[in-house]
Amino acid sequence: MEQKRIVAIRTGKTIYRENDKLYKVFEENYKKSDILNEALNHARVEESGLVVPTLHEVGNIDGKWTLVYQYIKGKTLEQLMAKNPDKIDEYLELFVNLQMEIHSKSIPHLNKIKDKIKDRISQCEQLDATTRYELHTHLASMPNHDHVIHGDFNPSNIIISDDDGKVYVVDWAHASQGNSSYDAAMTYLLLQLSGNLTLADKYLDLYCKKTNTLKNYVQSWIPIVAAAKLVTCRKEEAEFLKHALNIYDHE
Repeated sequence: MEQKRIVAIRTGKTIYRENDKLYKVFEENYKKSDILNEALNHARVEESGLVVPTLHEVGNIDGKWTLVYQYIKGKTLEQLMAKNPDKIDEYLELFVNLQMEIHSKSIPHLNKIKDKIKDRISQCEQLDATTRYELHTHLASMPNHDHVIHGDFNPSNIIISDDDGKVYVVDWAHASQGNSSYDAAMTYLLLQLSGNLTLADKYLDLYCKKTNTLKNYVQSWIPIVAAAKLVTCRKEEAEFLKHALNIYDHE
């Protein structure tokens, strides 16, 4: 039998592979409701027909909650972009098409993104009361939609299978339903946070062109996205996100 092999270590969780299974093991202080919500999100997305790894089991291993997924042998889109910079436009086209396919779906029982962001803004102690009020007002004015939103759509969460070339989207912990331009603004911000500003700009231009969306409309979501991200961001990301709050007018 193949030995356990750690794939990644994240805040509050460790991900390891054993044979054809991927185990996401959560620390004891991780909220049970968040773990079960992640499993439920994934199951609902799986049932929608999108290509995602199969969720095999929700269980307890050595006293820790664990989600067991199908292991996909392959490379992430992030790895492929780094290895083949000459193919960046081809990869970006695939990336945007995949996001558009996700947004074309509707899953009524997913949590609503506006409710989630409203709570996040209220919890954000790094913002003063006036800024929180302005963001709540701005959020309330934005159109309501019911598109599926990944919430963490970036090249590291796309895996191209070595076996059959299928493209899998992973990590649905932040999945919700709402306005697809929120998801695009989040992706744009995540690409900026990764340090690849050129890729971020190329992504936004291509997304807006292919979806016939005004660029400044997607940008109008950025203060909301930045505020939501501030609650769970790493310390080194905080200043960038605070700056992003003020780049675009949200009066």
